[in-house]
Amino acid sequence: MVDKIVECVPNFSEGNDLEKIRAITDAAEAVDDVTLLDVDPGADTNRTVVTIVGSPEAVKESAFQAIAKAAEVIDMRTHEGTHARMGATDVCPFVPVSGVTMDDCVEYAKEVGERVANELAIPVYLYEHAAATPERQNLAIVRAGEYEGLEEKLKDPNWKPDFGAPEFNAQSGATIMGAREFLIAYNINLNTKDGRWATDIAFELREKGRSKRNPNPISKNLLDGEIVRDEKGKAVKVLGMFKDVKAVGWYVDTYSRAQISINFTNYKVSSIHEVYDAACRLAEERGLRVTGSELVGLIPLDALLMAGRHYLQKQGRTSGVPVSELVEIAVQSLGLNDVAPFVAQEKIIEYAVRNDKGGLISMTVKDFVEELSTDSPAPGGGSVSALLGSLAAALASMVAALTHGKKGMEEKKSQMENLGIKAQELKDRLSTLVDADTEAFNELMAAMRLPKKTDEQKTARHTAVQESTKAATKIPLEIAKLCSEVLDLADVVAREGLAASVSDAGVAAEAALAGLRGARLNVLINLADIEDEKFKKGVTDEVNDLERSAAELKRKVITQVEKVIAGA
Repeated sequence: MVDKIVECVPNFSEGNDLEKIRAITDAAEAVDDVTLLDVDPGADTNRTVVTIVGSPEAVKESAFQAIAKAAEVIDMRTHEGTHARMGATDVCPFVPVSGVTMDDCVEYAKEVGERVANELAIPVYLYEHAAATPERQNLAIVRAGEYEGLEEKLKDPNWKPDFGAPEFNAQSGATIMGAREFLIAYNINLNTKDGRWATDIAFELREKGRSKRNPNPISKNLLDGEIVRDEKGKAVKVLGMFKDVKAVGWYVDTYSRAQISINFTNYKVSSIHEVYDAACRLAEERGLRVTGSELVGLIPLDALLMAGRHYLQKQGRTSGVPVSELVEIAVQSLGLNDVAPFVAQEKIIEYAVRNDKGGLISMTVKDFVEELSTDSPAPGGGSVSALLGSLAAALASMVAALTHGKKGMEEKKSQMENLGIKAQELKDRLSTLVDADTEAFNELMAAMRLPKKTDEQKTARHTAVQESTKAATKIPLEIAKLCSEVLDLADVVAREGLAASVSDAGVAAEAALAGLRGARLNVLINLADIEDEKFKKGVTDEVNDLERSAAELKRKVITQVEKVIAGA
């Protein structure tokens, strides 16, 4: 129920010539619906890391255009640098941010990789999650021999490219495409200037762990203990606490304190809040305090929502609350304002790339009603239906939250927790559809305005109108489905929720059914102009079945609500 956002982080073998770097980033940024988040050139490595985000189709096109420009302006025959590299565009991973899966990103890598090989004559290898074989998952193995060894490597049948002919491209080398998880760079701050304390805790946290040491009776810092060695004299290693976590410790002069510097290579395996809480415990055992933390770069919204829910649940509060509240509790609990203000619009990747044009849902209630009352055909009944559904979901969430926090209703906590989370998701998606319905109508109007002077134009216009009408039909159909789900939640809170709020459950049911019925009418009026009879019948049957079952459920809900009110 979120927009599809993907990140791509191509690494280019140029870190000194700013004109060439600008040419590459301009090519990437010229594609609509992408945001150029970061450009990080390195003179010694002679390498630039570029970060672009946006919708999948836009990011795929942006990545290709950047690779094509790099092939034009970079000549690997004269390239020197300290960083390992195989080509002008050395590595190009796709990273899921929201609304897309790792499998999706694997497909994006393959699509762009095949295009690079076919159109630019650059051999392409796949790595990480996109690798065709386990041996090629490791980037270092795929890149072994680097550019200088590539010509011979291509002659080896075992190193045939995944895409493209095994022919040496002297100017561009080869490109390695892949898919990986989002990397979060994160620092935890300590109330000490001694970087050895940060190192000690970092070794405990990181997956790699540390050398085992005997305790030092006069020091709590494990670095002061004697290293334990095996019979061959090698240090005995002890794994750390968290998988997919890398960490070191250091002193930061700017902040006049020590920091634990952490990279999360998969925050879904080891979360930032789990590591932060563990760092707090380890620091306290050593007589230290964690004063807060900071993000270096951006973070996916999901990582903060996980933290927000974690801390609310620790407090015994429901996590079925608005996204903004989850973010705020995460920021407060993790101390993300410790060394610098945490600005959500700049640090959360979904917010940083969002093209926020305001829209209907951003209006005040008064302004929305005023706009609705004019002679403009949009917004109309579809947007109102979505708004009704969103309001109904908000009411269901409210009843769940009140029940969750009520003394004597402890046995309902888990049920109301899950219901509240679901209600918030439905509320947010239906809010998005308030504008989506109007946007779909505007796209239909644009199709109808296409030229129709020639037969070719008439055919193109007819096809565009039919497809736009189908798209405009799918929006209210989704609204109807979601309103049906909201009605199911209203039924639960009417039966299981706080009796004092049962009237709110009833209003939620009434609003959900009204939203569904309004969406059904919008579906039916759009279907009248669609020529695909199979599509029309399928959608008609579906929306009518939704209305019938929802109407029956609403009657049951209101009967239950009135029964509770009468007995109160």
